[in-house]
Amino acid sequence: MKSLLRIYWFASLATLAIWILVGWQLGLAVLFTVFVLTLLEVTFSADNAVINSRVIMKMSPMWQKLFLTIGIFTAVFVVRFILPLVIVMITSGLGWSEVTQLVTTDTAGYAAHLHQAEPMINAFGGTFLLMIALSYFIDNRKTLHWFRPLERRLAKLGQFDNFTVFIMLVGIATIFFTVDPAHHAVVLPAMILAVTLHVGLKLLGAIMENRQKSARNVNHLVGGAALSAFIYLEILDASFSLDSVIGAFAMTNNVLLIMAGLGAGALWVRGMTIHLVRQNTLKHFKFLEHGAHWAIAFLGGVMMAKLYSVELPEWIIGSLGIIIITLALWWSQRDR
Repeated sequence: MKSLLRIYWFASLATLAIWILVGWQLGLAVLFTVFVLTLLEVTFSADNAVINSRVIMKMSPMWQKLFLTIGIFTAVFVVRFILPLVIVMITSGLGWSEVTQLVTTDTAGYAAHLHQAEPMINAFGGTFLLMIALSYFIDNRKTLHWFRPLERRLAKLGQFDNFTVFIMLVGIATIFFTVDPAHHAVVLPAMILAVTLHVGLKLLGAIMENRQKSARNVNHLVGGAALSAFIYLEILDASFSLDSVIGAFAMTNNVLLIMAGLGAGALWVRGMTIHLVRQNTLKHFKFLEHGAHWAIAFLGGVMMAKLYSVELPEWIIGSLGIIIITLALWWSQRDR
């Protein structure tokens, strides 16, 4: 219990302060909206915490602290507030002052512009998440499998160089020629950018890690290798959060309420990440990482399906992610 309090005390106090302030100033009905937004963010990003913990465990203690301090500011303010503004600027052609004026004076108009940017967001986020999942499963060095018949076959494909990139390029071409032509101008660049970023960050991380190993004997990522991992985690967080930001506008057009609810949820996700790292959970639950990547693959597929106007209710998307993670935990216990 003391260990849990040390991990979650900040998220608990910050969330309680946000809820009290909202309830006191705006009433119980608005408080319920913020509560649901917090829950939405946590359920959407539970698998994000698992992936975060896997990468953070490789970092030096200093870089772990940077991710859990500066990273919180980035997750709450930059990703959930500044980045959507930038996306609206890119897709609408409006200037920074015009977009910020929309946020303060016409939140409905801002929400409409953000929804117009949804094809670009889904194309980028879906591609990036699918790249993460495919890179994990298509790996011939992988010996531990959860869904053995399927995962073994996927792992064997890793013997062919660049097979993951080939699959994604085929998918990108297929989507480009089948999606609504009105989205061509934004969907193709977004998907190519996602693949480029994923491959580029992995390549940069590998180069820096090899230099680090040849220079000195260290057990954790530092310097350029840790920086590339840090950037990778922030892009991953953005891929998860932007979808929940758009979904949040279905509940309220108030940008500050969305930032408060999703920001509180992001703090809990960071707490979950710390918990997983300190408890070495991935070692004790051997299929948890598999479950997280299957959940990521599902979410990536959901974002791609939205390009064809196939929309699943938010509660189904969040619930299935949690179910997959829970099933992986149970299976790990059963298979000990």
